[in-house]
Amino acid sequence: MAPTAQEIRFCTSRDGTRIAYAICGSGPLLIWVQHWLHHLESDWDSPVWRPWLSKLAQRYTIVRFDWRGCGLSDREGVEFSLDKYADDLEAVVKSIGAGPFALFGMSDGGASAVSCAVRHPDRVNRLVLFNSQTRGRFVRNSAPDQVADVQTRFNVFELGWPNEIPAFKRFHASVLMPDASSAQISAHGDLLHLATLPANAVALIETFLRYDMTATIEQVRCPTLVMHTRGNSLLPFEEGRRIAALIPGARFVPLESRNHILVDTEPAWQQCMAAIEDFLPGETVKSPDGRAPLLDGLTAREHEVLELIAQGLDNASIAGQLRVSQKTVRNQVSIIFSKLGVNSRAQAIVRARDAGFGRRTAARQ
Repeated sequence: MAPTAQEIRFCTSRDGTRIAYAICGSGPLLIWVQHWLHHLESDWDSPVWRPWLSKLAQRYTIVRFDWRGCGLSDREGVEFSLDKYADDLEAVVKSIGAGPFALFGMSDGGASAVSCAVRHPDRVNRLVLFNSQTRGRFVRNSAPDQVADVQTRFNVFELGWPNEIPAFKRFHASVLMPDASSAQISAHGDLLHLATLPANAVALIETFLRYDMTATIEQVRCPTLVMHTRGNSLLPFEEGRRIAALIPGARFVPLESRNHILVDTEPAWQQCMAAIEDFLPGETVKSPDGRAPLLDGLTAREHEVLELIAQGLDNASIAGQLRVSQKTVRNQVSIIFSKLGVNSRAQAIVRARDAGFGRRTAARQ
């Protein structure tokens, strides 16, 4: 069930379409532009999406919205295009009156996230792209067999969806999550029918077949994290590599999975969450007297590591507590030292404790 803290609101896009969005969690603002196959309320009941929401809402104030034609947003009489999807995101951003915020673009939601980052370089402070693409399928390859494959999938949508044929649910889930459990596949099928209508789904997918975001992606200037599953059959791994190569200084994290939508029962999901926490800024830490931040610039994961350093833990103990390798901890500690401008662990501990770290052990227990 959705948490009581979730607030659902509505805003109006440029063409008059009503867009439903929800706010939950606490911490720095993160606008999550999900895949179109979502429902603001029902996602919380899904064993696929509930772990994502629960994990992210622990650290961030999450804003997400139902795509036009889907969920609680207007479903009938709406038009579909990349420009309109971008307008919908703009409407959400305007409605919440967001100051600086991070963007998380997932799958086809990456196109709108990229456009927003380029439009608002002064407001978007971080960009995360997960299993996104630079070009639609027919731009990459418009051979007859590719066109026939897409048309076959559309036919399955139109015939199998309205009749709630179990085989259709398994077919669609097998494309997105070939390694999901039976419970996750069943939940995905249920969400499919709640999210939208077959005609809307086909219209949505068609808009992503022939677009090319290369020129826009090259204009992104904010720090960017790109993640892509290596065995992804829906959007090739090469597309993730291409995005990371087009954005100056982008960090690329390959994920060992065949799933387009990661599930929390696979190691790649844990790796994905760790990468996000390491990349996105955490809560600003202030000095004990409440003055200006002393340690601004550290990510959420770096704050966590610094807290353990301040408590006197060595790298091996930190690795064990965070369930990561000692090499990962060594690298994080080195980055923290550089950001703090210190040369030794002792100096880091003094700096951290002056800022209030190392004093929260009792409160956590």
